[in-house]
Amino acid sequence: MQRYSFATIVSVKDGVPVATHLPFLVKKFNDKIVLQAHFAKANPQSADIIGNTAMVIFTEPHAYISTKNYEKEQNVPTWNYLAVHAYGKCTLLDGEENKAALLKDMIQYYEQDYLKQWDSLPDDYKQKMMKGIVAFEMVVDDLQAKAKLSQNRTEKEQENIINSLSHGENNNEKEIADYMKSLKM
Repeated sequence: MQRYSFATIVSVKDGVPVATHLPFLVKKFNDKIVLQAHFAKANPQSADIIGNTAMVIFTEPHAYISTKNYEKEQNVPTWNYLAVHAYGKCTLLDGEENKAALLKDMIQYYEQDYLKQWDSLPDDYKQKMMKGIVAFEMVVDDLQAKAKLSQNRTEKEQENIINSLSHGENNNEKEIADYMKSLKM
């Protein structure tokens, strides 16, 4: 979750799912996982999540699995992936101090070098920016891991997939191969 912290928050309004893609901070306080982020105030979902249960979906890494890795011709391609679904109630991080602390934490996590520039910006500019966001946190009360890593394939096919992905062109493929290797240990 921390490594792939750009996630999708899903809530329901009037029986219809609503989703927004946001960068999250994933923190641990005592034995609780707490997710923190902020919406643009103009996003209608920002008003609807407070006090309600939401789901945050962290997806990555993932990789296309070609049928060339299979022993039999009668197969279809698929996708291997890792995902985490986090559920909990969202609470408002209200007040300038809370918003400023969240933004500082986010800057330190995502681009520490920007903190010096942020700190040098005029206070009225930063306050104006903070008025345009809704900061919130969600204490996770249910966490579900999802993994599809060709568990249903033969050992030979799994080896073929690991080899193919290990020599792939992108990091997602290599990471899926590493996860698959770790399962074999």
